[in-house]
Amino acid sequence: MVLCGSCDLAVQKRALPSGVRALCPRCHTALYHTPYCSINGMLALCLTAIILFAPANMLPVLDLQFLGSYRTTTVIEGALAVASQGFPIVGLAVLVAAVVGPGLLILSILLQILIVKYALNTRIGKWLLKCLLQQQSLLSQLSMLEIYVISFLVTAFQLSDFADIHFDLGTFCFTMLFLSVLFLMREYDLEHMWSYLDE
Repeated sequence: MVLCGSCDLAVQKRALPSGVRALCPRCHTALYHTPYCSINGMLALCLTAIILFAPANMLPVLDLQFLGSYRTTTVIEGALAVASQGFPIVGLAVLVAAVVGPGLLILSILLQILIVKYALNTRIGKWLLKCLLQQQSLLSQLSMLEIYVISFLVTAFQLSDFADIHFDLGTFCFTMLFLSVLFLMREYDLEHMWSYLDE
């Protein structure tokens, strides 16, 4: 049974074809759906995100020219700069939300996919998958790439009135990382991953 989040109608849950979403018969709110993407599709998105993770965080994202001075910064350097200017908690929050959280989230999903594909029949595989699924909500909350991207763009456009701003290769990698994680999380379904343990 599934309880509708809008009108509280209890609906019998049934298996759906791929790409189909179940709607509440009373208020037409989306109840559940099957993932549009297969495990192999999620694996491809996950590997793409892992490949982009290092250059997105290590390469300069911004070139700033102001009154003859020229500065570049990376995501990690930005977080450390905030901390060194007397805001250690804010710097730590930026580091966790933009670097540590997304990295752990991507690794967790990659491990889940690999276990489902290759080690679901083993006892340790099931135990590890259960542990990862139990921590998935926490890791999803720690990862806030979208907030970082929005704040980064707003800051860049505000600074463009006073200085010459140039986006660098790190900007492209970080944007692609954001899109990869965005599509990965769109395809990832925690309830669907739990169902592998019941099979």
